[in-house]
Amino acid sequence: MTTRTATRFADKSVLVTGGGTGIGRAVALAFAREGARVAVAGRTGSSLAETVALIEEEGGKAVALVGDVTKSADAARFVQETVERFGALDIAVNNAGILGTPGPLADVEEGDWQRLVDTNLTGTWLAMKHQIARMRANGGGAIVNISSNLGTHMRLPGLGAYAVTKAAVATLTRAAARDHIADGVRINSVSPGPVETTMSTRPGENAADKADRMKAQVPAGRAGAPEEIAAAVLHLASPESAYTVGADLVLDGGITA
Repeated sequence: MTTRTATRFADKSVLVTGGGTGIGRAVALAFAREGARVAVAGRTGSSLAETVALIEEEGGKAVALVGDVTKSADAARFVQETVERFGALDIAVNNAGILGTPGPLADVEEGDWQRLVDTNLTGTWLAMKHQIARMRANGGGAIVNISSNLGTHMRLPGLGAYAVTKAAVATLTRAAARDHIADGVRINSVSPGPVETTMSTRPGENAADKADRMKAQVPAGRAGAPEEIAAAVLHLASPESAYTVGADLVLDGGITA
């Protein structure tokens, strides 16, 4: 059992969308270990419950909120229930996203395109819309959006639709950061490269093959750990980054260096 270290985020309330697995779970655990009360939101109740259980096993406080960020009513409810449960919304991390079905842009089905836009872009905007409204009314807060090194920083064949939505998230982050810093709401993004999650594993690929692919593709010789992405998110959400506004921190082992 890991011991919780109540330090930077003691008595803070945090909302993490897409908090049931992967990066979102790592972010939720990292905040809880530093004293935060954490609401994890997403569409799958069972995985959210597992995240909550992991936090509570370490002595932290957490709640699972089931819903869909592509629906404005759910995005608003996530904020409201976080406040009702923990008394405030100090920090939000917008991690909910999908990869979609790979393929050349001209061959992407219209429904697949729309699902990517709805989840990765509109879902992030709706989440921020309601988070900012609450933070603005209560003296401010910090938001970190999870984008990708695919998009603004690079493209890969077959992942153009995903890259477009993530490039839009990076632009959305910068635009919102400029609009709302005067409200006391500080907004930044993190753009991971390959990370040890199911999203970075190709269909039918085993662990050894994936490790070999990472050695060949990533200058650092490996995929990142979800905990490494979480550490960057916590830094951007902390008072240590009080002068950081509208930044996009790329964490990809040197791929886009």
